[in-house]
Amino acid sequence: MSNQRGATVVVKASSGLTLERPVFELVESGGRKHRFDATTVRIGAGPGNDLILDRPTVSSVHAELVATSRGLRLRDLGSTNGTTVAGVRVFDALVEDGATIAVGDVALTLRMGKDTVAQPLSDKTELNGAVGASPAMRAVFSRLERVAKTDATVLIHGETGTGKEVVAWSLYEASRRKDQPFVVLDCGSIARTLIESELFGHEKGAFTGADKRRIGAFERAQGGTLFLDELGELDLELQPKLLRALERREIQRLGGDKPMAVDVRIIAATHRDLRTMVARGEFREDLYYRLAVVTLELPPLRERREDVPLLVDHFLKALGADRAALPAGAIERFVEHDWPGNARELKNAVERAVVLGETRLQTSPRAAAALSGTPSGATSGATTSSPPAPAGSFVIDPSQPYKDQKAAVIADFEERYARLLMKLHQGNVSAAARVAGIDRMSLHKILDRYGLDARDLGRGE
Repeated sequence: MSNQRGATVVVKASSGLTLERPVFELVESGGRKHRFDATTVRIGAGPGNDLILDRPTVSSVHAELVATSRGLRLRDLGSTNGTTVAGVRVFDALVEDGATIAVGDVALTLRMGKDTVAQPLSDKTELNGAVGASPAMRAVFSRLERVAKTDATVLIHGETGTGKEVVAWSLYEASRRKDQPFVVLDCGSIARTLIESELFGHEKGAFTGADKRRIGAFERAQGGTLFLDELGELDLELQPKLLRALERREIQRLGGDKPMAVDVRIIAATHRDLRTMVARGEFREDLYYRLAVVTLELPPLRERREDVPLLVDHFLKALGADRAALPAGAIERFVEHDWPGNARELKNAVERAVVLGETRLQTSPRAAAALSGTPSGATSGATTSSPPAPAGSFVIDPSQPYKDQKAAVIADFEERYARLLMKLHQGNVSAAARVAGIDRMSLHKILDRYGLDARDLGRGE
């Protein structure tokens, strides 16, 4: 348990363990108070923020306060005019009771309340395929167990590889609709021209190439659950049609002449920050609030390292193996790794360890270069015939296999190209993919391959 006032702590209660987080206030210089009890409080000038400050010096998405086990964490979100505490500019810091936080030119005083919000922890460490013993995951399980009994729309958010589809399936399995269809639609892998047909279906002759009727995802999920994966990639122009279907509970096929009633539970997921997109005008505010009736925030693996051994055992079981199949010291190495690709990366590492007997963890070329001090793409072998190469270029080493060096060159190019592309387009994968001339799923795969986060790259991190 932390001694830091305002920390999120695990507490024993009569009904079991609970996770308690603080209630706090942000007080403007004029005395106006804003009270919050949420895990994350977003501050900015745009819609979708928890505290909207309509001032020229405040960015659309400026900063956030996050309740953590160490206390309240203040993060600047790439604002133009910065965030300061007691006059010192900060990017990521813990803040204490009484601290003066300046968001642009707006001064806010942080005041911790005496009240706390208690969230019960599930006694389960596995729920329909979702695995975790950490307080953060058991809090997710508790929330999931309660919402599963209803038909409420659920929005799941988490970094790439945190297991959003696994949690969606877990929710479906725990629901009263588990004997009805579970339909998955990946909004990021379907061409823009086809997504409307994939959602709502079309009649024969509705457009060029529509040579027969097609039943869309809503109709296929009738009576069951429709999982909209990577919803953040849905084009802005299509969002009103999805909102209309959710509000009216009816759809109309492309080329059709009458609407059809649908009884479908919606679960949506994204690795993108929809509230930031709302503030920037990239995602409809009304659709966001319609989807975020209940939210499930999945923590990254680096913030719940105690779950790594449990996940390793889970993946080993799926492979028909146990820890005896792992090299010595594998668990310790796995626990120490940061896992930028989260549980998906860990799963691949476990399989590689079983098949090849090695725990070599994947490191991107540029990260490896930073650790070794050598240029990205350079080999570790002798290079007596070639002069040193500038950073970002490749040293040819005839003593090394052609195939290995070619792969290293391609990997170095892919990673650097993806980094610059996402920075140029502020993390907008759809816009970046269009300019690059590739589909969104291909770009997502490149980002995943090197453990890159489009959102962070878009903020210049």
